[in-house]
Amino acid sequence: MTLFSTLIGRLTRPLATAGLLVGTLAAQAQVTPTTPPVYPPAAPLPGDTASANRVGRDKEFAVPSVLGMGPSKGLVAHLESLSDFKVNSDINDREPGTKASTTVTKNRRAFIKGYIPVWNHPHLKVVLGINYDREEFQFKNPENSVFYRNLEDKGLKTIGTQVAVIRPVDEVHWYIARIKGELNGDYTSSELTIPDYLKMSGEFIYGWKRTPNFAWGVGAQLGYTFGRQSLYPVILYNRTFNPRWGVEALFPARVTARYNVSPKTLLFGGYTVDGLNYNIKLREKLANGLQTLIVRETEVKFRLRMEREIYDFLWFGVEGGYRYNYSFNAFDEEGNKRGLFAFGSGTRPKIIQNTLGGAPYASIELFLVPPRKFLNKTTGGR
Repeated sequence: MTLFSTLIGRLTRPLATAGLLVGTLAAQAQVTPTTPPVYPPAAPLPGDTASANRVGRDKEFAVPSVLGMGPSKGLVAHLESLSDFKVNSDINDREPGTKASTTVTKNRRAFIKGYIPVWNHPHLKVVLGINYDREEFQFKNPENSVFYRNLEDKGLKTIGTQVAVIRPVDEVHWYIARIKGELNGDYTSSELTIPDYLKMSGEFIYGWKRTPNFAWGVGAQLGYTFGRQSLYPVILYNRTFNPRWGVEALFPARVTARYNVSPKTLLFGGYTVDGLNYNIKLREKLANGLQTLIVRETEVKFRLRMEREIYDFLWFGVEGGYRYNYSFNAFDEEGNKRGLFAFGSGTRPKIIQNTLGGAPYASIELFLVPPRKFLNKTTGGR
């Protein structure tokens, strides 16, 4: 639990304040659940079309959330671990190249993040987000490869901030714009140079709110979901079919089916595609003299998840599934720059090409949501 404790110690204080702000502001927009009860939209605006108590009173504004989605998350702490898995490597730092293999005995990840609504109006919502992530590896036989020795017990960090704008246009139309900057790599505070580690991403989605139970949209994302920086189309699809079943999707990155057991218990099942991109300074130079590598990872997770209320504003989530690793390769700086479009062509030389075995994984999560007493006050106890 040392990794998890490090994250909590660094970010708990500022993000606790963020959690309280989220609870106060998001509470102003909650509505009475349906029967059987399910949660209202995640942090809807006061004029959202999902607010049934406003129908016929004044102008309503559309947002992408729908009835049945879980409560808003203000502060999230997450710890994830994988079982052992094999890694085979082709190391092309010399002629001819060499091969190596071993078992990864530890691949653990943790993060803590929070969201602060800095502007919350019916026609405009602006949210500031911050996050700190950390990942670590250990190998059964690190001496088998210079790459394993360089990655052994190295703290791969991500510090990020983002600004998201949700803009309801009218009763039907809405759009989302988001920009995010992250510092990804093995840096320390004394040697951090922002241009070397900065990764930028963003998205824009335009959508339609057809009913309180159905919203969809189309747009594009620029990011590292597929390992390298790529521009690709996305489709948002949020729909609640009945008081129990629903779908929450941002295709192709994730698709999730939702089952509302009760107001205090939600079940999810589906897949996610995750991409990681780290700049790493090597302890040992490669045979070709390289001392800096860019490691890019793309993985697909098939997952089952449960979220459950512990007490009022405190929830927990548990998740388990199977991780399929699509790629885990290392490039020099020039190789990493090649290619922007996800479906573009072009050869990208790999300095180190790894093949990772699939592995089961499990995670646990704690998060803060709007306290129920605030919901009761703003809805008149309904």
